[in-house]
Amino acid sequence: MDDKIQRMQTLIRELNNASDAYYNGQAERMTDYEWDQRFDELKRLEQETDTTLPDSPTQKVSEDTISGQKEEHEFAALSLAKTKKADELVKWAEERPIWISWKLDGLTLVVTYDNGKLTKIVTRGNGHIGTNITHLADAISGIPKTILSQGHTVIRGEAVISYEDFERYLMESGEDYANPRNLASGSLSVKDAQDIKDRHIRWIPFTLVYMEEDITSWGERMDWLDRQGFNTVERRLIEHPDLDSVESGIAAFTEEVTSKHNPYPVDGLVICYDDTAYAQTGSITGHHATRAGLAFKWQDEAADTTLKEIEWSCAASTISPVAIFQPVELEGTTVKRASLCNISECERLGIGGAGTELSVIKANKIIPKVIAVSKSVGTFIVPSECPVCHAPTEITISEISGTKTLHCTNHDCPAKQLRKFARFVSKEGMNIDGISEQTLAKFINLGWISEYADIYELRRHILDLSRMEGFGEKSASNIMRSIDKSREVEAHRLLYALNIPLCGLDVCKRLLSAYSIDELVHEATKRGDDLFAQQAEPEEVFAHINGIGPEKSASFVRWFRNERNLARYKQLKEKLSIIAPDISPSGDRCQGLTFVITGDVHHYKNRNELKAYIESQGGKVASAVSGSTSYLINNDVTSTSGKNKKAQQLGIPIISEDEFLAAYGLVES
Repeated sequence: MDDKIQRMQTLIRELNNASDAYYNGQAERMTDYEWDQRFDELKRLEQETDTTLPDSPTQKVSEDTISGQKEEHEFAALSLAKTKKADELVKWAEERPIWISWKLDGLTLVVTYDNGKLTKIVTRGNGHIGTNITHLADAISGIPKTILSQGHTVIRGEAVISYEDFERYLMESGEDYANPRNLASGSLSVKDAQDIKDRHIRWIPFTLVYMEEDITSWGERMDWLDRQGFNTVERRLIEHPDLDSVESGIAAFTEEVTSKHNPYPVDGLVICYDDTAYAQTGSITGHHATRAGLAFKWQDEAADTTLKEIEWSCAASTISPVAIFQPVELEGTTVKRASLCNISECERLGIGGAGTELSVIKANKIIPKVIAVSKSVGTFIVPSECPVCHAPTEITISEISGTKTLHCTNHDCPAKQLRKFARFVSKEGMNIDGISEQTLAKFINLGWISEYADIYELRRHILDLSRMEGFGEKSASNIMRSIDKSREVEAHRLLYALNIPLCGLDVCKRLLSAYSIDELVHEATKRGDDLFAQQAEPEEVFAHINGIGPEKSASFVRWFRNERNLARYKQLKEKLSIIAPDISPSGDRCQGLTFVITGDVHHYKNRNELKAYIESQGGKVASAVSGSTSYLINNDVTSTSGKNKKAQQLGIPIISEDEFLAAYGLVES
């Protein structure tokens, strides 16, 4: 008995530490697979010993610890019981109609409306008390300020970041997060609302907790939310849940995961009754309401194999170990390699050298993962030099998590610029199709790329590339064609591809609306008529351009005044043909007018699309309301926001998107 209690104490400590890291934006302590295994083991030991120890995760909801004003939830946000077996879902359904939807992997927020207006946003916290973050409403998309319903409405949803936005943020910020969920959960502790907004967090409602209208169908309640202007979670109805229909429903969602059609991270599925009145009749066991819903987690298929070698891959700021092993079949694909994350993970698993016997899975059907070592052979060796630039390496230990990671000591190591290379070849940049971040990492580690211009010399390696695993002659030829095609590039794409801090696509276009690319470089680097004259202050050079300002001007100018950056640009420019942008408007419906846009838009995909239309019609879009503003566009015309108040003070008309379209939209012929 003492051994079991001791094991339970160990499991509780490990699970709580991992859960705390998971929900608060810290480094990942264990995989979902490992967490589930330990959680199930703890539940089994609790049943065997008839004992539940303090702080057991089987008896509480995992908690985010975002700082701020605490607030008690009107309705407790309990977690769901989990299963990995379709037949258990069928049994739970009791032949009643059920819905299957995504179990989105982000941070749960509870949003409340009264009299048609947003009144508060609260994090889930521990399920009973969360943190009020209503002040961040403008920084999170998907939360409208007003809805049609005038009653009291409480909605639960997940704040998530798409894989695409996650990769873009990492490239532009240079920060290091493990995954989109890690970034989303860590973002709400950031003080700068604009910084949060730049991370493109989207809130997706997954259930309507309370409404004053008498609708007891979960599906109809979700449709009601859609009519209020929300973009709710994807879902599928199973009217007669038997094993075939449930497995078919799961398979449809699984296909979206494995084919990567779903843009947002998920860690399973949620099953709930369509009859919400019946769902409320269940009892509460531990921290689960028995009929509130059930979480389905994919049963990870494991395979045993043998380690061939550990490859150390230098990417971004760390040198990470990758297990290369005898090929195994997992989830219908052949898997030969899996990241080992860091030194601490290797030590935890007990990784040795060649011949070590491993178990591997594809976590959530996608990511290859080593989950156990059954027999360690030889010695785990940490390299003393960087595999790319051969500078000495050093091991660092995180003060927060204690995680050991390996780093190259050379600040200018090409591998540390991986995300910059990824932005360079991206669709928004040079648009070089066929070169992924993983492919770039290979090229860097092989020494083929150390500067942007080296990408245009890759043809000299085409024979080696065609013989590389996963490529072949056709793939190599396609990459070369894409590189050659990218030699002709629009000026704003080239500027964006250079990875100049604070210079996204919009900033690049604004700069090029005032100067040609050659003029921009000249203005940034010129000294003046007198050879010994002082250069203009970086903050002043381009601050006069609408939407640029001192900070962005300084960043652009300082980048080009760096001799190494300027040399890189000139070297790259020799290999390109730069197309000057056509900045002439295509129409004149907004000619001479200046607009400010705030809040959510409905007819356009986003505010940038509306802005692009205005500029195409000869108008201007400013970021702040001033005496020169013609109109403030805000779908919440009665809002008491700062921009609305400023417009009212100055006598600036506030119009909705519909009113804008009626007056300035294109007239259909």
